[in-house]
Amino acid sequence: MSQKPIERMKELIEQLNKANKAYYQENTEIMSNLEYDALYDELLRIEKEIGTTFSNSPTQKVGYELLSALPKEAHSYPMLSLDKTKDIGKLQEWLGDQKGLLSWKLDGLTIVLTYREGELYKAVTRGNGEIGEVVTNNAKVFKNLPIKIEYKKELVIRGEAVIKYKDFEYINDNMVNGEKYKNPRNLCSGSVRQLNNEITANRNVNLFVFQVVQAEDMDFKDSKENQLEWIQSLGFECVDYTSVTKDNIEETVHHFEENIIKNDFGSDGLVLTFDSINDSQNLGATSKFPRHSIAFKWADDIKETTLKEIKWNTSRTGLINPIAVFEPVELEGTTVSRASVHNVSILEALELGVGDTIEVYKANMIIPQIASNVTRSGLKDIPTECPVCEGETEIKRIKDVKVLYCTNEACGAKKIKELSHFVSRNAMNIEGLSEATLEKFIQKGFVNTYADIFRLSRYEKDIKEMEGFGEKSYNRLIKSIEKSRTVAPANFIYALGIANVGLSNAKLLCKHFNNDIEKLKKASVEELISIQGFGDILAQSIVQYFEDFKKKEALDEVLTYIELDMPKDLEQEALKDLTFVITGSLSTYENRDALKEKIEVLGGKVTGSVSKNTSYLINNDKDSTSSKNKKAKSLEIPIISEEEFNALMNGNVE
Repeated sequence: MSQKPIERMKELIEQLNKANKAYYQENTEIMSNLEYDALYDELLRIEKEIGTTFSNSPTQKVGYELLSALPKEAHSYPMLSLDKTKDIGKLQEWLGDQKGLLSWKLDGLTIVLTYREGELYKAVTRGNGEIGEVVTNNAKVFKNLPIKIEYKKELVIRGEAVIKYKDFEYINDNMVNGEKYKNPRNLCSGSVRQLNNEITANRNVNLFVFQVVQAEDMDFKDSKENQLEWIQSLGFECVDYTSVTKDNIEETVHHFEENIIKNDFGSDGLVLTFDSINDSQNLGATSKFPRHSIAFKWADDIKETTLKEIKWNTSRTGLINPIAVFEPVELEGTTVSRASVHNVSILEALELGVGDTIEVYKANMIIPQIASNVTRSGLKDIPTECPVCEGETEIKRIKDVKVLYCTNEACGAKKIKELSHFVSRNAMNIEGLSEATLEKFIQKGFVNTYADIFRLSRYEKDIKEMEGFGEKSYNRLIKSIEKSRTVAPANFIYALGIANVGLSNAKLLCKHFNNDIEKLKKASVEELISIQGFGDILAQSIVQYFEDFKKKEALDEVLTYIELDMPKDLEQEALKDLTFVITGSLSTYENRDALKEKIEVLGGKVTGSVSKNTSYLINNDKDSTSSKNKKAKSLEIPIISEEEFNALMNGNVE
């Protein structure tokens, strides 16, 4: 046996185990999924070729050993990883004449949940597959997870905890200290494993069930699809799935692939499982993989291009993020010309230099990333001045990762991000004020405070002469500003950008203080903690905001330009105790968020999937053959149009 393959195996094992430790234990990534898969496949090939396997090889382990203050617990049913393929033909061959279920392979954190006597009893992370961490308190604050259910016997299920892309971006943009999270999966892992579940509650973690492990005395007629339908009837949300055979699996895979861009969750592929429960149990498992399921990984579309420059973007927290700008390439049907590099450590590891030949791809077919640097000319310069304010920069080391910060407390980037949030859709909803436009207005001295936005008409001549503006653009902007002067109290509070106060928390504040901002400004930590779901960290951040003289001054000033649109008292409980699901296109409401907000303002609730707890499914196309329509009809749940919803809202439906 030659020494070279053995040495390469040891090298690969060290690299992969180091990557596993960073990924599973430290919530960071030191290599891309693409690079990891390539190294893993190389190691597996060498092991098979020479017939030698080391005990510490990642091909023999599942996950990584845990080091955490959270309690640990052994799984009653070991959680093995899945065998994988990138070949649709292999999926057809694997499925044979069986019926299967094809679903998203969500890129989050796997959780095992146990319910007893109808209540959430325990939640444990996957961990290393045999031992996980107990995160029950954190699971109780997951955004969409029922903690009490009708079924009273023991229930064990598995699901994937995930954070939506929009929540990921918002949380990253509003981080006060520390390095930004690289992707939603890392943020989710860090959120679920917090020792303080108040932090988890503020991260909008969602749980999607993909497997029923145990349900005492239930007969599912040998069908996993029946299991998932039953789980949804209890109020859980499941991973989207489609029933398949070998004849339609290729078409279904392509359908998933075409729709991934619409998915608000990260997905690194698909999972195919046999529908038959009995067959799945009888097949057993290898030492590493169960035989009842297989993962389908997207075949990465990798393109070679040239690095043109490294741009540096300052956030409102002072963190300066590097962005690689390269010659445009076509990836997954879209033109891509830039990718976030996240921090200085990754720049150094890639040895990125302008003019380098790099390989790029889309992680999960959505997020552009650099796979490798072919020429590796080396990192030349790290800015010593902030690109926004020219203040002095400083490299800090956070969790062994180098990040660049602007040290200037008065940095203009903070002002740009602050105002950009203020005018965003769920805040003041002022169209025409992009971050780039705000930056220009700030540079010209037109805007410095919230109130300045409502005084922009004094610069009419200057704005009309600006590049990209003209008579029509100016008039549209002023019209949008005038429209925003009347705003719902919750949207206004959210617009202020108070740390940890998202739109849902803003609504709770409005409800508690009866939409009286003056009362909110004077609230104590003790009073805020009395609000259900509010803890000390959130309460402190609210009190500190209103104690800041500059913020209070800016708030008082802008209140002279706006009118708070108070909800009518008679309407407040119009939809109390009613649960809605929204699907299909809308005509009366601007978007689903607008309709959802209206329902919540009137005391109703909106969920993502139809179950027996659903009161109404809102769909303008009642004859649609969508899965939600079929489910609603099977459960005899009324399907109503927007027009009928408006009648219901006004008390005109029996």
